[in-house]
Amino acid sequence: MFTMRTLKTSEAAALLNVSPNTLRAWERRFGYPKPQRSAGRHRLYTHGEVAALRDALQQGLSISSAVSRAREALSTDTHALVGALAAFELDRADSAMESALALRSLERSVEEVLLPSLDELGERYGTDSAPWAFAARWADGWLRRAQRLAPPPVRRLAILVGDATRNELDPDALAVRAFELFCGRSGARVMALPVGGVSGLSDVVESLSPDAVVIAGGHLADDDVALWAYRVRAAAGPLPMALFRRAQHGAKVRTTATRILPDTPFGAHRHLLALIDDRQTTRIHEIAALSVLDGDVERREARA
Repeated sequence: MFTMRTLKTSEAAALLNVSPNTLRAWERRFGYPKPQRSAGRHRLYTHGEVAALRDALQQGLSISSAVSRAREALSTDTHALVGALAAFELDRADSAMESALALRSLERSVEEVLLPSLDELGERYGTDSAPWAFAARWADGWLRRAQRLAPPPVRRLAILVGDATRNELDPDALAVRAFELFCGRSGARVMALPVGGVSGLSDVVESLSPDAVVIAGGHLADDDVALWAYRVRAAAGPLPMALFRRAQHGAKVRTTATRILPDTPFGAHRHLLALIDDRQTTRIHEIAALSVLDGDVERREARA
């Protein structure tokens, strides 16, 4: 589960029978195929996307028409998932996501198939309906299962998420689960706690030693969030704090050091990791500067 075949630029170009330069030109012009980046910043193309484009080109279509046909083929996964959940068929919903994963990364499968499908169902039935509850509980379970199957943390990085959503049926809750999943798959240790619970919070925070705190969801009131954040800061000291999916409360915190993360789970997790990396780089430079100063002092004292 959750596996996907990727191709290097040369491999993708060979499959399409074009040069790497042509492939990159298509990417710039049409935004397709859309590569990921490896840890070394090299392009990695999803095999399913490239294969869909190859099949369309083999039908004699122009590149613009072939890209449109390939995108249409990929969009069928969203229709399949919406249809499965609307019919209350769990096995078919699981199969729809397996098909999506064959063509995309897990992150893109979540952002391009799972979350849009749930948005469509919410608009169709309302988020206070039984069909929405059925679909949301399935999606919550799917995301949590993906979290359990994620590789163990490989970075010395910990993120504390304060969950300010109502419950798993809150429309923001699925985006928060996806955000946690993406952070975990990036190698970070992630712990999510309800903002409503402050008893014993300091013990948890001291054990985790978070590098950043994210308050996610807009259900709970500002006073509850402020109390929770105060308790976290009292235990952990000053550290980056950000808001995710709490836009309606953003105006009240823009004058503080709190950051507003993008609304998309993938964008939010990338923004947060960049924020943490920048802070850690600054701290390394500060420590190096202090070491140089200490060395200068020791040398002057030795000469004296």
